[in-house]
Amino acid sequence: MKKLATRILSLAVALGVGLGFSAVQKDAAAGWEPKKPVEFVIMAGKGGGADRLARFIQGIIEKNNLSSKPFVPINKGGGSGAEALRYLKDHAGDPHVIMATLNSYYTTPLRNPGLGVDIAEFTPITRLAEDTFQLWVHTDTGITTVDEFVAAVKAAGPENWKMGGTGKGQEDSLVTAMLEKKFDIKVTYVPYKGGGTVAKELIGKHINSTVNNPSEQAGFWEAGKSRPLASFTPKGKLTGRFGDIPTFEELGYGTDMVYYMQRSVIAPAGIDKDVQAFYVGVFEKVYKSDEWQEYLDKKGLIPGWLTGTALTEYFVAEREAHRQMLKAAGEID
Repeated sequence: MKKLATRILSLAVALGVGLGFSAVQKDAAAGWEPKKPVEFVIMAGKGGGADRLARFIQGIIEKNNLSSKPFVPINKGGGSGAEALRYLKDHAGDPHVIMATLNSYYTTPLRNPGLGVDIAEFTPITRLAEDTFQLWVHTDTGITTVDEFVAAVKAAGPENWKMGGTGKGQEDSLVTAMLEKKFDIKVTYVPYKGGGTVAKELIGKHINSTVNNPSEQAGFWEAGKSRPLASFTPKGKLTGRFGDIPTFEELGYGTDMVYYMQRSVIAPAGIDKDVQAFYVGVFEKVYKSDEWQEYLDKKGLIPGWLTGTALTEYFVAEREAHRQMLKAAGEID
């Protein structure tokens, strides 16, 4: 039986894919465990979707005793995640550092080639889900449809309509550019340090709209303070209360208004295979936990387990897609 497990693991490595939910990973993980607390780097500021997610995951790991040493969340959101990316690069071979990613994982190195970061060199651990975006306004605006939103933006003019976001070249700025192009509108984009702050600024009426992730606006929506007008997802992808939000496709605006935020975990380059296997095993248990499955549904995330070489290939393909988006937005040459 042991020989069979070894043969299966060898076959998976040869095929360049993660085995997913397997006993083989559990056996392989037994070869290494952390000797000190694990730095769980978050390439964003506190309060946003990435921060909330990483801290929720850390809570699952702690509650279920999935590691002999604690995972300690550390925010390194400077330079739209450049600080975190450089930190990971400088810790090549360090088995006690991992990082929670978002789409600035692609855009920040593209916009800042001087970082010297090639994401294809990092060690893939897992993609846990794909997060989504919705167009939000304050309920006091009285706006209830996309058509009313477009009319209000045009009436106000770009100087007077403020769209909150997390920085130039960031995910929400790309989604904002999609809106501007689609509906021939212009807004003033106002950057903040994190998505949580953006959500609060909308409720405080310091900005007029956002394209927050569900987890960042859900509480305000439940309290009746914010309203989602449309979801940047394909028809039928979301369920539950988030599935009740109409997609741009369902509203008749075509199938091109779609954008996802990957929620993944990576490690530095140069770590040993048994270290990688340990982390894959930990996050496999996180993914299968009741807490994580409930979180996916409650926070409007789309399940998306992926690991191994297949995950690196996904990252590289998404990097190219974002290269084209940044070019179209005039962010890079």
